[in-house]
Order: sequence, then structure tokens, then C-alpha cells
Amino acid sequence: MVSHLSDLEIANQSTLRPIQEIAERAGISEDVLEQYGHYKAKIDISKITTKGTKGKVVLVTAMSPTPAGEGKSTVTVGLADAFKQINQNVMVALREPALGPTFGIKGGATGGGYAQVLPMEDINLHFNGDFHAITTANNALSAFIDNHIHQGNALGIDQRRIEWKRVLDMNDRALRQVIVGLGGPTQGVPREDGFNITVASEIMAILCLSTGIKDLKENIAKITIGYTRDRQPVTVRDLEVEGALAMILKDAIKPNLVQTIEGTPALVHGGPFANIAHGCNSIIATETARDLADIVVTEAGFGSDLGAEKFINIKSRKAGFEPDAVVVVATIRALKMHGGVAKDQLKEENVDAVKAGIQNLERHVNNIRKFGVEPVVALNAFIHDTEAEFEYVEQWAKSNNVRLSLTEVWEKGGKGGVDLAEKVLEVVNTPNDFIRLYELESPLEEKIEKIVKEIYGGSKVTFSSKAQKQLQQFKENGWDHYPVCMAKTQYSFSDDQTQLGAPTGFEITIRELEAKTGAGFIVALTGAIMTMPGLPKKPAALNMDVTDDGHAIGLF
Repeated sequence: MVSHLSDLEIANQSTLRPIQEIAERAGISEDVLEQYGHYKAKIDISKITTKGTKGKVVLVTAMSPTPAGEGKSTVTVGLADAFKQINQNVMVALREPALGPTFGIKGGATGGGYAQVLPMEDINLHFNGDFHAITTANNALSAFIDNHIHQGNALGIDQRRIEWKRVLDMNDRALRQVIVGLGGPTQGVPREDGFNITVASEIMAILCLSTGIKDLKENIAKITIGYTRDRQPVTVRDLEVEGALAMILKDAIKPNLVQTIEGTPALVHGGPFANIAHGCNSIIATETARDLADIVVTEAGFGSDLGAEKFINIKSRKAGFEPDAVVVVATIRALKMHGGVAKDQLKEENVDAVKAGIQNLERHVNNIRKFGVEPVVALNAFIHDTEAEFEYVEQWAKSNNVRLSLTEVWEKGGKGGVDLAEKVLEVVNTPNDFIRLYELESPLEEKIEKIVKEIYGGSKVTFSSKAQKQLQQFKENGWDHYPVCMAKTQYSFSDDQTQLGAPTGFEITIRELEAKTGAGFIVALTGAIMTMPGLPKKPAALNMDVTDDGHAIGLF
């Protein structure tokens, strides 16, 4: 029986267990918990007693996303519950949702249907204050920079070459480019500035890639905020404020413990976007889950070309582990859209469109195989899928030796993902030939070209004149050993979001590079990618409200 309830209604009808009970299931003693009400807590990882061995990591990624939605977070949560159904010691580790996209168009990140993390309302709104702390730390650094210039500028910072921007956890296109310091000498020094969305902040990336407070402070100190008049980099260490910024983040760095509808322990922590950042939850959360569980199910943003590539080449490299299995989420609806069907025609059977669109899924499958891991495709079921459409995908999977599982976790929770869990377990228990895409010692140009040609299917990379100058500058500064974080549209393998399916022969233009020396990667900006999104004509906020007794309405 398909539920006609909204995700929020399903969440509100679910029975939440006290967070102490969830902690006990995960092997976390009560003295480790810092409770935020009855159903949420932060964990003091310094007090955790580990089980002695590290859990296996199952990464959930997807085919190229479409406006129809693929349900990657739903499958991630449902797969964890499915492992629990077959008596595996499991935890799920997810990113935190950003307020901007929640009020805009993307939605939250707590799953859906009967595969959700709870309390979804709290997780989607202000969750334990982490994003507010990251926003505050980011903007405190901006204040310290402007104050330093106002007070005499002893470091000789060129105010035309300040790279650091303010942030806001909301989609607000009007703030992309601003002028600060207007109003006369007492108001500061006028200069151009701008805002990014909080999930694009380097502070967010640093929090997610740090292993503890000491590492956090050191990484913050390495942030390059801009350049002097003679083009020398200026860092937070030069400003001597890394301690203050780390202090603002002392609670935000602790992972958050919540639960799924079925009571599986879940760590939800950090939330960088995958099209403008590295798109994975924190190393601390993933490693804490590995210390406590035998299997950790985690996800990376968007498709294998973005989140999964960055998970493997940035996050897991920094953390020092490898994914033991990778799940690629697909839907019949997305296959049809990549095959040329408009969103309002997706309810109609169209096997030819599935055949045309499957090339997108095939490239994502092949991408995972390039890392030496055999993928499992989770075909996320929707009500309008037909038997003929499914049979074609099933036949394609058999012909290409791809493990395929029809997944019904949205409707059935963990029970709808048992077949998927069993197939993933086969991969987890089979040795693989894992390999990363590139070595850190390779030149930046070579790393970028390898991503474009091997993962995207492109034929050539063109660097703008600005990017060429930056490549030389970064090499002189000793930054060419960093991994690359591609900022690219999520909708296409190319840098043109209208090129669906699996385009080939295209060129990618790198228009600009950004050195994230604190996070430890170089961002390569392609196409028209924005680090501060705007709201759509009819934002999701129009459907939201709150009852007189304080309960949310219309939150998905």
C-alpha cells in the first residue's frame, strides 16, 4: 500500500526513542552524550570507548540528478535500516541540510517516506546550531580582516585582492556582490565584497575535513584570506585569530547523534555542497561511526562525477580509508529524463527513453569501476514505473554484469532494502582492487584533465588566461600538491547543464581557480556555477507555516 502522507506527516507519526536508548544501541555511554532535548545529542568523541576494529564503509552515490528527484538520501537511510533488518551492526552518517535550499527548491537531506532520520523537523531547521557557528566563525574572520585594514593594515593587505567572503545560510542573490565600509572614516575602509552560501564556506570544508580541535585550529591557521600589494599570500596565522575562530567551533565540531524511523543510530554532521565544495559529511562523524559499528552507510552529494569522486580523492584520502562498496542510486524517472522525456510526461511508459537514458547510468557505473570497486545499482522504485521499463533495466544490468536491486525503502522502510543490503554485503566481503584517480604529486593541470577525461567523458580542458596565471602562481606558492575540487553543474557530465545523458567530445573551461589552503584543496570553477544560489520564482517557503502550538507545516 503506497502512503499518501507527506514526509513530515510520516515523521510526526513515528515513535521516537529517547536518545540515551539510541546511544546505548550504538555502544555510546551516557557520559559521552551532550543532550539537545530528548531526541538529539552531540558526542564528545574524546570519551568514546571504541570496539577496537574499524567498520566497513558503504558509499551511496547516484546517477546525474534530475528535477524529478532520485532519493539518494532516502536510499542511504533505508539501506542502513535494511542492514539492521539482517542483524548487522550498522550506523548511518549523513550531511546536515542547509536552510537556503530547504526554503528554495532542493529540499532537505533527511531521507523520505519510511526511510528518514528523525527528528526531521529539527534536523532541517537550525540543527544543534552547527551552521550558525560556521557562519559566525566565517563572518568573524571577515570582521577581523576589515578591522586590521581599518587599524593601519600592518600586513599590507591589498584590499582589492581579498579572497575571503562573508556567508549566509540562505539563498540570496542580492548579496553576491556588495560594497562594505561605506559611511566615512569611522565606518571602515570601503571595498568590494560579497556573500557565499554557508555550505560553500571554507570553514565548512575545514570542519568536515579536520580530525579534531587541534587539527581544526591548524587548518584554520592555513586559510589564505588574500594577498599583499606585492602578491604574497596572507593567512589567518598572520592575523593571529585561529584560536578565536576554533573556539567559536568547539561545539560544532562534535558530531550529532539522532535516529532513523526504525531506530538505527545516525550521525548527522557537516554539510558542504558537492557542486561548489566536496559534498561529504565530516571525517569525524564517519570515523566515529566506524569506531562503533561494523558497517557505516554514508553518502556523497549528487552523482559519481561530483560527490563520489571527491569522497574518494579528497575526503577518504585525508581520512586514510577506502570505500568497501559503492551504491549508485537510479530511478526509471531519471533514466527517462536523460532519455529526453519532459518532467510532466514521466508518468507515461516509455521504454525507448529508458534505453536512451541508461547511458548516463552506465557511465556512473563505469566511473566507480575505475576506482577498483564493483558498484551495486539501487533502482529506487516509484509508483508509475512499469514492468516493461524495469525489465529493460534488469536486462541491461545482466548484460553488463552489474548487481541491480529494486529498492522500495521509501514505501517499506528497511524491509524494502533487504535485497540491496544483501547484494552490498557480497561486495563488502569481497576483496577489491581500490585505486585513486590521481597522485597528489601530479601537476594541477594533469589532475583536472584526468577528472574531465576519465570521469566526465570530456575530450579537452581549456584554461582561461586568469586560470593560467593562477596555475603558475599556485605552483610558485607550493600549492600544486593539493587535490582538486571541481565546481561544476550537477545536472550534466559537462559544464553545460542542458547536455543530459552521457555527452562526449565536449570541452570543459576552467575559468578561475580558488586556493582553499585551510581545507587543503584547489577549487576549479567551471561554467556558470554559483557559490551563492538564488531562490526560485516559487520557493518551497510558500508552502511552509507553523501551527499555533509550534509545529511545522509544509516542510516536505
